[in-house]
Amino acid sequence: MHKKTLKDIDISSKRLLIRVDFNVPLHPDGSIADDTRILACLPTIRYACDMNCRIILCSHLGRPHGRVVEDLRLGPVARRLSELLGVPVTALPDTIGPEIKARTDAMNPGEIILLENLRFYPGEEKNDPVFSSSLAELADIYVNDAFGASHRAHASIVGVAHILPAVAGLLMDKELTMLGNLLEDPKRPFAAVLGGSKVTGKLQLVEYIITKVNLICIGGGMAATCLTSQGYTTGNSLVEEDTLDYIGKLFRKAESLGVTILVPSDVVITCGDGMEKQMRSVPVTEIPDGWSIVDIGSNTLDLFLQQITPCKTIFWNGPMGKFEDSSFAQGTKTLAEFLARHPGTTIIGGGSTAEAVTELGLANSFSHVSTGGGASLQFLTGTVLPGVEVLWDKDTNG
Repeated sequence: MHKKTLKDIDISSKRLLIRVDFNVPLHPDGSIADDTRILACLPTIRYACDMNCRIILCSHLGRPHGRVVEDLRLGPVARRLSELLGVPVTALPDTIGPEIKARTDAMNPGEIILLENLRFYPGEEKNDPVFSSSLAELADIYVNDAFGASHRAHASIVGVAHILPAVAGLLMDKELTMLGNLLEDPKRPFAAVLGGSKVTGKLQLVEYIITKVNLICIGGGMAATCLTSQGYTTGNSLVEEDTLDYIGKLFRKAESLGVTILVPSDVVITCGDGMEKQMRSVPVTEIPDGWSIVDIGSNTLDLFLQQITPCKTIFWNGPMGKFEDSSFAQGTKTLAEFLARHPGTTIIGGGSTAEAVTELGLANSFSHVSTGGGASLQFLTGTVLPGVEVLWDKDTNG
């Protein structure tokens, strides 16, 4: 995807409406639990500052469903952003309207403001043209740096981009470059490591990427469905029965293409709760009734690492087990530590996998950690994201 960035056009002293993804996790007291998404947008904001722009940031936070929710105001985000930049960032009390328009008209060069939560307005998620126009009238140029939200055809993602000159931010450009290289020109051998709780959300990805990779390693909860499709019994593990035939076809397609798909040969299983909780490691041929898969086993982990070692490109999306419980985190932790040391190109596909490597303090050890979970998966199915499609191409005059 060859899209123009804010470096490709004249933005000097212009008013920029920059769509960022500041949908950060919050502690119960309202403080920010993880500022990764704020940090990711700093290069774009700093570049705009260097160009003496008037910077109008906009983002959603949570799911207020078109109404004002006090706990989802963006004031704490503005304060954290100000700390990181070392300059004031003003949080405005609203998103659109005459007072907001007057405030943006009066901005000084280099000033930064943050509009209130976009999703306080029903028009955001409905891509309402009136709401889009109200946002667009605040600025001269639109910059999309919210890759993680660009699979949504919302007003601040698509609507505004049809009205203003629309270019990519530096984070968006990096996402498109790194993920695009996986589809267009990956160094081989190329491995995909897939996990997470459900297989349904990844079937389209598997079908598309199976023509691109040399190796697929499957762990996490989705392994239970894949194992069931291969004739194993998986106890009380979640199995998506309606996908079994389709998965079987994918395995046969992989075989015909010479692509290796590895599923667990042994797993960590558990039953019971609290003090009564039991766990043990067993071969996949010996999973008893009443027990559930919660992690890959040590033999499986060793095989995955052995097969991944010679690969020059590795894409990973989805934990290998219930990482949120430290008892079941070993597969994910060991894989993360291994890939952090791997000399090849290592790309983390956002979502819970990004959270895991960040929690382990390893995020900076990978070639790229995507800020988009659903967006990165959809992009890697070969689907053009709505928020990317509307941006100016490199050869667009303007």
